[in-house]
Amino acid sequence: MDEESPADRRSPVGEPVVRSDPAVTGERAAEAVGFDPDDPDSVREAAETVRRFAAGEVGDDDHVLMLRGAAACAALVRGVGSYKMAAERAGDGVSVSFIRKWARVHDLPQAIRRQVARGHITPSAAKHVARLGGTDRYQLAWAAIDGEMTVREVRSVASAVNDGTGVESALREVGIELGRIQVDLPPETYVELRRRAAMRNVEPGAIVSAALDGYFSDTSVDDRLEPDR
Repeated sequence: MDEESPADRRSPVGEPVVRSDPAVTGERAAEAVGFDPDDPDSVREAAETVRRFAAGEVGDDDHVLMLRGAAACAALVRGVGSYKMAAERAGDGVSVSFIRKWARVHDLPQAIRRQVARGHITPSAAKHVARLGGTDRYQLAWAAIDGEMTVREVRSVASAVNDGTGVESALREVGIELGRIQVDLPPETYVELRRRAAMRNVEPGAIVSAALDGYFSDTSVDDRLEPDR
């Protein structure tokens, strides 16, 4: 995507799908603001939001407002037609690079944005996750959570992947093993998992993986095919 291209998102740009979900943002869901790139008044509001966002009026610790700023960037780009025009519309001090980075955060899959809204992935780290595409984004996002990666580490891995290194190798360079996750189990389930693994001479992870493969392939499982964007 070059800087002249509008934000490319399959679901409505600026729609507060994540920010308006009480299960994610709690009482703040009522504060959710959407932006319509086809409505001139909404585009003006998006431009003003981007201007304040770029001026630093939103702290990195306020994940919900950071996502609102990202939504405003994406809607402004779509509304005016390009990153360059969006920067001009937002005013002095707003760069093309700033708008492009945050519009891409809004372009991240919903599952990742939900983790940003919950505070499990910082917005600054999400900017680097958004530099990747496809499955690489998920792998880096989940590794960032499970490996408690710093923003610097996330940035380093994203840069390495964009330079041609595989995600697993890039993560290994910063000491993160992709696929390692800690889960809490009821004592009875834990004991049975360990027992079966011992009897089959396999690691517990092999049984968990096989069980999850069966779970994910069961089309009757609620929400499995729910849209992710």
